[in-house]
Amino acid sequence: MAYAIPFVREMDFEYGEPDRLSPLIRRVVCRNPGAFTFMGTGTYIIGEGRVAIVDAGPADPNHIAAVLKAVEGETVTHQLVTHTHVDHSPGARLIKEATGAETWAYGPHGSGKDGPKVEEGGDFDFVPDHQVRDGDVIEGDGWSVECVHTPGHTSNHICFGLREEKALFTGDHIMGWSTTIVSPPDGDMTDYFASLDKLLARDDVRYYPTHGVPIDNVHDFVRAYRAHRQLREQQILEVLADGPKTIPEMVAVMYADVDRSLHRAAARSVFAHLLHMTGDGRVKADGEPTANAAYRV
Repeated sequence: MAYAIPFVREMDFEYGEPDRLSPLIRRVVCRNPGAFTFMGTGTYIIGEGRVAIVDAGPADPNHIAAVLKAVEGETVTHQLVTHTHVDHSPGARLIKEATGAETWAYGPHGSGKDGPKVEEGGDFDFVPDHQVRDGDVIEGDGWSVECVHTPGHTSNHICFGLREEKALFTGDHIMGWSTTIVSPPDGDMTDYFASLDKLLARDDVRYYPTHGVPIDNVHDFVRAYRAHRQLREQQILEVLADGPKTIPEMVAVMYADVDRSLHRAAARSVFAHLLHMTGDGRVKADGEPTANAAYRV
């Protein structure tokens, strides 16, 4: 199984300065580097003159000032939000206060899934001015984007396809530098696999993730992402072959070569995999399939 993901962990940029990435796309990177944000949140600007902003980022006054400076003399007509994590959506409120530009997104945090909405990092204050659905098209001056609902990382995750360049703004669904966290209850591994397959059926030629550099070998990248997830599920089956285990016991084996500070996040992804695997009958939980249960083949 080929699963080596061709990550790129080098990035040539300057914080707060707009980079021209294509005829229609500029990017400003926020100075919020971290274990889950890489070098920082990349806020994209689509078009010239009358523009759209994709993922305004955190409510960081310095970053918002840099984005506004990048569009000085232009009119912001749209704000597109891929999903409601605190490094993606809170800045939209500040951009709207400064420009009046309304927001387009799937919905508030957790709006794509019924049940409890308990998750760290969720922006529960965000409510879009315009709710979009899969296949909707948003048109601006010299550009148009197709909405591609890609639940998995979050239930309300949307990618935006810039039709003029066959480019897809992938948010956190596909990242150029790392795999994506899928954390229940709002994150769902079954949905994530289906959303990967949805991208394989498209004809995009370049991805623009919110964290990391643009991706050109898009279908190979998605296939590697998918194979990596399948490998994790094979590892779970191998670990459980020795008998029932809890998630922390599985993580200690499966992520032995990963910094322990990331094991808590890894446990959430393992839990997501286990929910997927209990759903199709490959594993069973001792009782209800919860984060604290023991699991067996």
